[in-house]
Amino acid sequence: MDLALTTTFRPSIPPESSLFHRKIDRPIILRHKCKWKPQISTSETKGRTITMALKKEKIDGVSEALNEIASQNLDHAPARRRVRSAFVNAQQQLDHILFKMAPGDIRLEEWYETNSKGQQIFCKSWLPKPGIRIKGALCFSHGYGDTCTFFFEGIAKHIAAAGYAVYAIDHPGFGLSDGLHGYIPEFDGIVDNVNEQYVKIKSRPEVRGLPHFIFGQSMGGAIALKALLKEPREWDGIVLVAPMCKIAEDMTPPVPLQKVLIFLSNIMPQAKIVPTKDLAELAIREFKKRKMAPYNVISYSDKTRVKTAVELLNATKYIESQVDKVASPMLILHGADDKVTDPRVSQYLYDKSSSSDKTLKLYDGGYHCILEGEPDDRILTVLNDIISWLDTRCSSNKASV
Repeated sequence: MDLALTTTFRPSIPPESSLFHRKIDRPIILRHKCKWKPQISTSETKGRTITMALKKEKIDGVSEALNEIASQNLDHAPARRRVRSAFVNAQQQLDHILFKMAPGDIRLEEWYETNSKGQQIFCKSWLPKPGIRIKGALCFSHGYGDTCTFFFEGIAKHIAAAGYAVYAIDHPGFGLSDGLHGYIPEFDGIVDNVNEQYVKIKSRPEVRGLPHFIFGQSMGGAIALKALLKEPREWDGIVLVAPMCKIAEDMTPPVPLQKVLIFLSNIMPQAKIVPTKDLAELAIREFKKRKMAPYNVISYSDKTRVKTAVELLNATKYIESQVDKVASPMLILHGADDKVTDPRVSQYLYDKSSSSDKTLKLYDGGYHCILEGEPDDRILTVLNDIISWLDTRCSSNKASV
């Protein structure tokens, strides 16, 4: 579940206060006279971290000690790992269908892999209980600001119980992996890391020779699409949930303003100055589930770093220009009332892709987090739609062998 960068792609703050809607004939950003204040506590330049942490609100329902742990600076992975460890039990006790109804006999494994850049990448697997035949592998790419260790835990267990080996990694700079929190110096670096890690995972004995599918959510959908475009023969299909793969025309920042962002990204790339808003209300439909979002304590919810915003803008432009080259079997799932990533973009992807085996499902009234924030019956429907689609493709693969 990623909530933080949506002002870049579908602004929900008033136009007069949005970075992407300021009149470019007023050089507000460069003269520091903007209505929003960057809150930069240190103003170091390129190559160094600019600290601008927002004060975190207390999490209801947990002790003062846990709130104190959650309030620490999460810029670096060791702190995020400590916070995650402290909150594991509290997260698993949440009154959410993904946790309450998660099968208890799933085999779990967590480990770290050192990638080609020397970063420690967090990896996790969920396998069916012993004795259940594994049909295929599903490899997950999480969204902006997110981690594979919160709501996805329940999602993975449900899919694993249906006979699939589910794998996930935290992208560099997010979750439990190394890297400055929320910082994407190069979008291709994340994409290449996904392919690098999943090449290793797909060689594991339990899934060797089986169908392999890549699964991306929101920004993770953009990562999955680009990973597929780079290595189309490595994947037997792609599953996308509310993918961030094109900016709607009415939401595209004007070219002059994009140039300002690019300029800033070259002199203060790590600065957190792109305005954002807490979008749990827009992303999570059910109020009770919305109140659980703060328990995702290692998510990145601060202002977007400048270079990150530029990289995501560039990534969507590239993917938009390449969607006709997507030829793999594809399942796209999107809430029809999503105000974070535009469902029209999923329709565009469906229409323009060259795949002869593609399915688009739009869920009436659904918000952005259709796997986490909808009524229980809707969450189960979406999970079952994914499993049914996988079953059909794996059965076809088995029949053709």
